[in-house]
Amino acid sequence: MSTTEQTDVIVGEDGLARSPWAAHDPLLREYYDTEWGMSVRGEQPLFERISLEAFQSGLSWATILRKRPAFREAFDGFAPDAVAAYAERDVARLLADAGIVRNQAKIRATIGNARATLALREEGGLDEFVWSFQPGSTPRPRGVAEVPTTSPESVALSKALRRRGFRFVGPTTMFALMEAVGIVDTHLVGSYRRGASGIWPE
Repeated sequence: MSTTEQTDVIVGEDGLARSPWAAHDPLLREYYDTEWGMSVRGEQPLFERISLEAFQSGLSWATILRKRPAFREAFDGFAPDAVAAYAERDVARLLADAGIVRNQAKIRATIGNARATLALREEGGLDEFVWSFQPGSTPRPRGVAEVPTTSPESVALSKALRRRGFRFVGPTTMFALMEAVGIVDTHLVGSYRRGASGIWPE
């Protein structure tokens, strides 16, 4: 890498350059290396990601990743049909589950979002809906300070989802979703994962 191409990437002991947030914690590094920014399609996978992003609000992503197996068990693998059928006894069960984030507003929002996901099937489904907000270009951040936290598309997606009954889907949360599922590529220039989704050129 020439001097003019230097970025904030951190080169690990394995010789691979990563964004700073994924350079030290083994769990975050594994997530960065194998999942983050890869194309995620399908109703259930996207519903799960929206749900976990909502639970992450105000917390660290590492916390959510560590609890992800417990979340999946508690929420029936984030199958929208199953979660949409939850009743008050399920809310009580989830609030008593120490393995997840026990936030009543977020739990109720997840159930409501599952119901909204089912309703979206009449418009082509959650997958088609979310991916319709893919922008025509993606950021090319060299440093951490250049990574956006929102975009016009994430603002529009947030508004569109809210109109359809979704909650905890603010513009920042939706931009994080778009980064995570490959709709945009915010890997730093110089990261070995830049362009890994196959959707955006390096």
